[in-house]
Amino acid sequence: MERVNHQNIDKDSPTRSILKAISWRLIASGSTFIISFTIFTQTTETAFKDIVGAVSLITAVDIVSKLILYYLHERMWTNIVWGKYWRRQAARRRSRRINKIRKKNHEKD
Repeated sequence: MERVNHQNIDKDSPTRSILKAISWRLIASGSTFIISFTIFTQTTETAFKDIVGAVSLITAVDIVSKLILYYLHERMWTNIVWGKYWRRQAARRRSRRINKIRKKNHEKD
């Protein structure tokens, strides 16, 4: 197994992590809003205004709580080395294959 040089592995900055968390929350909370709205309108006789209020509250709680949880999850994973070096290994294998093909082609000429 190849040894990993921990100094060469790039980590996401906290700013990048928070921006990723925010962008994901916009997408995920939008789907929460739509799903909640659909369920409320089809299963209750509540007024439209009340449904929008309840769904908005659900979405607001969803955004705040899951934004914090996602950020903490992202920061935890940025400190885990496992799996961060696979691209480098794949690039080396690809480079070896290309060099082998070039060598064969060069020997033919």
